[in-house]
Amino acid sequence: MNRYRVISKIGEGTFSEVMKIQCLKDGNYYASKKMKQHFESIEQVNNLREVQALRRLSPHPNILHLQEVIFDRKTGGLALICELMDMNIYELIRVRRHPLPETRIKNYMFQLCKSLDHIHRNGIFHRDVKPENILVKQDVLKLGDFGSCRSVYSKQPYTEYISTRWYRAPECLLTDGYYSYKMDMWSVGCVFFEITSLRPLFPGSNELDQISKIHDVVGTPAEVTLKKFKQSRAMSFDFPFKKGTGIARILPSASPESLSLLYALIEYDPDERISAKQALQHSYFKELRALEKQVFPMHRKIGAVENSGTAGSMNYLMRIARQSRRQRQGYRKQATRFPLISRPGERCFTPPRNDTAGSEKQDRPISVRPSYESSDYAGPLLPSPKRRYTQKLQHDEQKTPLVTSITPSSRPETSDAEINERTNTGSRIYFEHR
Repeated sequence: MNRYRVISKIGEGTFSEVMKIQCLKDGNYYASKKMKQHFESIEQVNNLREVQALRRLSPHPNILHLQEVIFDRKTGGLALICELMDMNIYELIRVRRHPLPETRIKNYMFQLCKSLDHIHRNGIFHRDVKPENILVKQDVLKLGDFGSCRSVYSKQPYTEYISTRWYRAPECLLTDGYYSYKMDMWSVGCVFFEITSLRPLFPGSNELDQISKIHDVVGTPAEVTLKKFKQSRAMSFDFPFKKGTGIARILPSASPESLSLLYALIEYDPDERISAKQALQHSYFKELRALEKQVFPMHRKIGAVENSGTAGSMNYLMRIARQSRRQRQGYRKQATRFPLISRPGERCFTPPRNDTAGSEKQDRPISVRPSYESSDYAGPLLPSPKRRYTQKLQHDEQKTPLVTSITPSSRPETSDAEINERTNTGSRIYFEHR
């Protein structure tokens, strides 16, 4: 960390504290997520699911970018150096008296669904989608905090109390860990309502109250639906009948298309709940899909479109197109700047600038630069498709900022079961000694 200067403290969460830092070399600002847990060996660092997931999923314009991982062998400290964003969604809406414009909400939800579609297609589900973990910078949205993620194909049952209570799907509340990636889409529906109305949809005080609040809105499910769940030892399925008020009554200003998408996202039966891929094809995003088809294949016309006066969504799509071009240019430079990284899994050593004692060399922190060669994944994350094997050098030159999320003390706290869950094993990571 001697290459960075601490500017200020952004916040503190259950597992880490986040600091705003400045790189002494290039002057750029980043966010340092310093883990509270101390690590005794490099193998423990290898087991962090958050690092594994970010390696697998990047680069993507709506997924947080991990700039660098610094492990201090002497102190056991670990810091994730990430890009710096403006704020998270909770910080964006908590100070507002009036709702955001619908075009801006639509932009954010479109990007959120794109991020979840990307991680689900890569065999991962997030398990903790909430406003605090969704980061924004102007019109750009990124999903962060992958410490709770799991493989879509890993064996059930999972940890029961993994996601924050207010955004926990019914199958997570009513079963002993028998849920799937569809739980992420329920959380997206809760976030969608909260961005639109500036208040949470199901603010339960405990698990029983959470189920009761869900039934107050969507109604008591049919017995056929409840039979699909493997009954929890701590929860009785003898629920009183409730018709449910519905979303339209508590959100009268919502458009028919937004209500249709919202109902599809908070479908009680996970088998009937919409997926991220299906959500992107919903009529609510029809305009954004049309703009996306126009903007991305026509890079030469971006300047003309920028001056056309189209608001919000068009600006976002053009920004993403420009960002993609800059990333591709940076990746081409990467191959010549780092000739030592020539084969997957190769340990690369940078010679010291002067002759120092061996003990001093060992005490220096290890700079872990994420690799995208995923053939060695053997933990909870499955091997990525072969088409991603060519991405092993596509990291260090990316310059889009991001900050990790902070859970305010007024929000539901993370459980002890989640703390234990985040220490499971994972895949190997490659190190570069500095």
